[in-house]
Amino acid sequence: MNDTPDATDSSNTEAVATKTNDASQVEKPDSHQSLNPFQVIGSVFAAGLGVQSSKNRERDFKQGRAGTFIAAGLIFTALFIGTVYTVVSLVLSNR
Repeated sequence: MNDTPDATDSSNTEAVATKTNDASQVEKPDSHQSLNPFQVIGSVFAAGLGVQSSKNRERDFKQGRAGTFIAAGLIFTALFIGTVYTVVSLVLSNR
């Protein structure tokens, strides 16, 4: 029934305090961080071709803005249709 803490008690308390402080200083990913243009273009391209990974899809929903993806999707669709039209026109004109 000793009222004074021994060395093992104080070291355990310090270890717990250190772990707690370290855990609070760990950087958490910012869910409001916006995607850079290359990530948006890559995601729209992958989604347009149907090969988007679930990891990137979740990242897009958490960090991306809907308007950005809508605009990029419309541009991608217009470019895709224009490319298909051009290729078909070239093939048919050389017939």
